[in-house]
Amino acid sequence: MTNPTPPAAPGLTNSPVAGFVLACVLIAHFLYNFLVPAHEYPLRTEQVLTMTLDALMVAGLFGFRRVIPAPLFWIALVAGIGLFAFRLSADGWWTGHFAYTLGRR
Repeated sequence: MTNPTPPAAPGLTNSPVAGFVLACVLIAHFLYNFLVPAHEYPLRTEQVLTMTLDALMVAGLFGFRRVIPAPLFWIALVAGIGLFAFRLSADGWWTGHFAYTLGRR
């Protein structure tokens, strides 16, 4: 008589809800930075913090790769890479947004 293998311990990486939320946050953050122009330059600490959080979310996306649908994973991955692509534009390095405009006073 063989002993059955115990089920895997429930964890955060086994939850499809957490993976779905992470993918949706990445996509929403990308759309916000694409559609809404920046109106001011953030502090250096905020710039570094947002870049770090974006990198951690993209890295965390790979942990949820098996529990979320493949199209959602690829769309979120493109959105995460797109967030860093915005940083390569002229004004995007500081703002992280696609466009920069001065607001009316």
